[in-house]
Amino acid sequence: MKIAIPFDSKHVAILAFPFGTHAGPLLSMVLRIAAEYPDVRFSFFSTRASNAKTLALNKGNIHVYNVHDGLPEGHVLRHPMEAIGKFIHVLPGNFRNAIDEVVAETGMNITCLITDAFYWFGAEMAKEFDCKWVPLWTAGPHSVLVHIETDLLRERISSKSNDVCDDPSIDFLTGLSGVKVSDLPEGVVRDIENPMATMLHRMGTTLSQATVVAMNSFTDVHPVIADVLKSKFKMLLNVGPFTLTTPQHHVPDEEHCLEWLKQHKKESVIYVSFGSLITPPPHELFALAEALEECKFPFIWAFSGNPEKQLPKGFLERTKNQGKVVAWAPQNEILQHSSVGVCVTHCGWNSILECMVGGVPMICRPFFGDQKLNNKMLEHEWGIGVGIENGAFTKENVLRALELTMSSEKGRVMRQKVLGLRECALKAIEPQGSSIQDFTTLINIVTS
Repeated sequence: MKIAIPFDSKHVAILAFPFGTHAGPLLSMVLRIAAEYPDVRFSFFSTRASNAKTLALNKGNIHVYNVHDGLPEGHVLRHPMEAIGKFIHVLPGNFRNAIDEVVAETGMNITCLITDAFYWFGAEMAKEFDCKWVPLWTAGPHSVLVHIETDLLRERISSKSNDVCDDPSIDFLTGLSGVKVSDLPEGVVRDIENPMATMLHRMGTTLSQATVVAMNSFTDVHPVIADVLKSKFKMLLNVGPFTLTTPQHHVPDEEHCLEWLKQHKKESVIYVSFGSLITPPPHELFALAEALEECKFPFIWAFSGNPEKQLPKGFLERTKNQGKVVAWAPQNEILQHSSVGVCVTHCGWNSILECMVGGVPMICRPFFGDQKLNNKMLEHEWGIGVGIENGAFTKENVLRALELTMSSEKGRVMRQKVLGLRECALKAIEPQGSSIQDFTTLINIVTS
């Protein structure tokens, strides 16, 4: 039974996906909306662990609530994917229970539902609440397109070949010329029987029901695919890059990386980071370290782990005047520094956007999810990066990639192209820019 509320009361529920780098961008978007409408109540739902990491403390008109993570008390995880599977298993009941409790506690019904785009059940939940549904896609336009077209991809790829070793192209999809099946995220056409693949497939079939789909991107990233998506959705709003359009949490630069960069020449420094979740296997870490030491370029390596134990013996001492290996680095600020010449990355979408905004070419070693598809777009669509040969670091292929990006004419062209995308991103956030206009539209929809 719905509780009667004043006519002008607005209550926005936000449902975060508590893994990877999903919750942070969603919270950043909500922080901007909430700051402009202090009289609207925002209830942010995620797991206890995720809420602790995103620093989403109860603040002003944003109220944070924990939902069940699906793990039995005292359960010891055997693999990171196990946590995702158990969480998906308790969807959407864990969110629905938490929302019902907040509605009963506040006497305020939900007037808008903002969710991670993964949450296919947002469509049905919004109908039950009689409210708007606004899913946020935190990755690139090319990756959401393949999830929307999953059924078509499975049908066409199945009809092309029965040989699982075959690697046909998917150039029948507009904007994805040159992309092959091996470039697609896991679970799209192969390995489809797992909880994550099922969730993404269901997402792809329900996003068209959303009031509006918001995306952490800007129109000029891929105008052709943007037009395709606009034809698939009721409304598409490109409201990124979030590094420019939403409040950013600043952590002190305790390792003095930015001061260190001032000592080096323009476009001379290599920045290495694989995000907070990924560490390459031991033999690849050794190969990368050996290449960095031999190339003699200065470098900053944001290293998630124990460098004393995981890098070659003596590496830190031998390279102490050449580079910095730090536990954390202010990536956004580093990538916008003129001394940085290339970024060695796992090809996650947030890192790609930060490189675009900084005007920095990339060397890519993708691992999972949309990273291989992102790599393909970087090389063949935008021409702003190079994938590591054969998909894994060796000393020799890292040295070749560094030579290509830092010292060759091809590298100079890459930098020109990424600087062009930087200009497009900056233009998108001007007062009449496309991202600013789309963000204004989004805010009006969420709060009306």
